[in-house]
Amino acid sequence: MSVDRYHQYFVISWDQLHRDVRSLCQQLVERDFEGIAAVTRGGLIPAALIARELNVRLIDTVCIKSYEHMDQGGLQVLKGIDHDGARWLLVDDLVDTGRTARAVRDMLPRAHFVTVYAKPEGRPLVDQYLVEVPQDTWIQFPWDMGITYVEPLVDQLRSQQE
Repeated sequence: MSVDRYHQYFVISWDQLHRDVRSLCQQLVERDFEGIAAVTRGGLIPAALIARELNVRLIDTVCIKSYEHMDQGGLQVLKGIDHDGARWLLVDDLVDTGRTARAVRDMLPRAHFVTVYAKPEGRPLVDQYLVEVPQDTWIQFPWDMGITYVEPLVDQLRSQQE
């Protein structure tokens, strides 16, 4: 799949991500999870935040490579987990087309699978999510961005007029 499928951008700040994860945790706080399995790399930061909010100390990873920037390539499992996921929370940042979600769902069929963000194609594969995003939207996560100087508007306008 190529970048041609993305027509919109959804930029998520660190503050917004943290608020969204806390809201998702409000729905999970009554459950008793033995551990958390983070889908790397995108699920690592949400999983760490969730682990803090739910006071879960046992954390593992499922390591899958599927994206190269905005292009989804072949799915490659780099590390799995040796149980079926019973009483585990499986965490990823987002479910997009569902390719990665299907692979981790097959690995951990009994885990409770959550993502912070979900697109329509992949949404049926997760048990819970917080924010639905249109399929044609590229989600720009804070860990993929840097802070840069933005010129004041008046200076931008002046330079455009010259």
